[in-house]
Amino acid sequence: MPSTFKRTLKRTLFGIFGASLLVGALSACAGRGEHAWGGPMNEQRAAEFRVKMIEKVGKKLDLNDAQKQLLGTLSDTLQAQRKALMGNSTDPRADMQALVAGTQFDRSKAQAMVEEKTAALRSQSPQVIAAAANFFDALNPTQQQQVRDFMQRRGGWFRHGG
Repeated sequence: MPSTFKRTLKRTLFGIFGASLLVGALSACAGRGEHAWGGPMNEQRAAEFRVKMIEKVGKKLDLNDAQKQLLGTLSDTLQAQRKALMGNSTDPRADMQALVAGTQFDRSKAQAMVEEKTAALRSQSPQVIAAAANFFDALNPTQQQQVRDFMQRRGGWFRHGG
């Protein structure tokens, strides 16, 4: 693998991680989400969670309507990436348990899972990076600093009333 490709891949993965961290951290303000209700989120609950998250983040960062729309786009893009990462799996825990169900670790199945997830990351990362960049770049300097401070404190800002 050429070093330029490795650097590009690392940057892309760090970008995806950063974007996921940003939205994941910002969405923490909406409470426990699926855990509070018990069980996985269906489409309706995901939509309700999205509205609540945008509302709360909008208040914390004093977002205008255009910024809220960009946050919604980022949320939708991350949700699409999450679905792509899940692939056809309905139970990721069972998929992982299947790797160790036999007398030996199922290396070929594990490798196939890694390749599937990597392909999903590669295909979705440009959209995720663009959505995260569009949202962050639309924030004013004060709002950007609030996001940096929030990320520095690992989410304590929203959980403790900020």
